Parts: sequence; C-alpha cells; structure tokens
Amino acid sequence: MTLTSDVATTTTIPETHTDLLSASTAILGTVGPDGRPQLSAVWFVADGDELKVSLNSTRQKTKNLRANPAVNLFILDLENPQRYLEVRGDAEIADDPDRAFAGGPVSEKYGVDVRTFDAPGATRVVVTVRPTRINAVDMSAG
Repeated sequence: MTLTSDVATTTTIPETHTDLLSASTAILGTVGPDGRPQLSAVWFVADGDELKVSLNSTRQKTKNLRANPAVNLFILDLENPQRYLEVRGDAEIADDPDRAFAGGPVSEKYGVDVRTFDAPGATRVVVTVRPTRINAVDMSAG
C-alpha cells in the first residue's frame, strides 16, 4: 500500500474504510458507447473485498460493461463528505438466471425484493468489481 498524505492506494479495501461498505448506495461509473462516462446510483453488496451489483440486463450500464469492462464504484461517506472509497477495476459479469443474488444478498441488505422491479421476462446479471486500484481518501484526517 502506498500512502500519500490522506490517500491510501491499494488493491484491497483498507480497514479505515470498511465501514463504508455498509452504505446504502454507491455510484457506478461505466464507459458509454460514445466514450463518455455514464454514472448511476446503485445498490451493492460487499463480499469480503469483492463488491457486487445486481443489474437488469437491458440497462445501458450493463450494455456498457459488456462492451468495455472498465468500471468505477464510488462510495461517499455522507456523514463526512471529505471521506470516500473509490474502487477502480474490471467488471466480471455473470448471468443470474434464477435471480438468486438479486433475491438473496441484495434483498437481505435492502429489505426489498429487487426482482419485483423487473418487467416480465427481464433477466438480471451479477457484476463483480475486480479491483485494479482502490483509493481510500480522508481529506479531514490529520
């Protein structure tokens, strides 16, 4: 891990920022078909150092990730906006045909069955963010 003032750069989530993994939302950044960033607020689940998102397969963000797996997941500390966790990496996409992830870990964390948001016949995927760089920032430190 490299420490530069208040920024820790690593490929694992430092203990100082693991509390942010219980946040209610994160911002998912993907690269759109025109090469510009597309940002979406998403629900996510932390499984150790893996961050996973359930997405409807018809959404633009899913199409973006299939075309270009570069991804960014940004979690802001709402109590201290000078503190955040930025996870840059590659998206690994797996089909969730029985919606086990959407109806299991996601529903358990958020208390709602996200499968009910889908139109009839819609499918879901599980996106796992494989970190290539993690920036854990606390501008209010020291």
